[in-house]
Amino acid sequence: MTRRRHLPDDDDINAFRQALQAAGVRRIETNRADPGKPRKADIAQAVRRQAATETNTLNATGRTSDGRVEAVRPSEYLEFSLPDLPWRVFSQLKRGQTAWQAGLDLHGYTLEEARAELESFLRDAGAEGLRCVLVVHGKAWGTTADFPVLKSHVNAWLREWPGVLAFCSAVELDGGTGALYVLLRKRGA
Repeated sequence: MTRRRHLPDDDDINAFRQALQAAGVRRIETNRADPGKPRKADIAQAVRRQAATETNTLNATGRTSDGRVEAVRPSEYLEFSLPDLPWRVFSQLKRGQTAWQAGLDLHGYTLEEARAELESFLRDAGAEGLRCVLVVHGKAWGTTADFPVLKSHVNAWLREWPGVLAFCSAVELDGGTGALYVLLRKRGA
């Protein structure tokens, strides 16, 4: 028995195009595949990261900034990864499938204490060769700010730390948007 393939008529094609347009689907700009070559901006960022990693000297205030940071909402999902991190590794981290080996709870710390604790924790975790850690920052609003101060600062600090490959908000079981999984660079890599 042979089956004939249904060829769409003009009405079917128009209905399909209207459905795509209603769903907000846009035509792609180019039909060329991404060859996977790093862009100049990615190369420059990698060079800066490498230079920061090779610098073993810490100034008195540490490696993380203490200036203004971008405010985030208490329930906002946070995520960051270096551009060359494999998609699969980051996807597993986001699903909570990468087991964390140590944790740090920053509840009750002042901003400066939290910064010092986080730097010390990341330094120790890197020295021990840990791959994934959990950082609990909470979602509490600052007493003088209208945003969660610790969460916003931890988001900025982790992006600057040279040993951090990626981070994302944890699954609900581990603290949800009040905690982060942090993927660390392998020792010697």
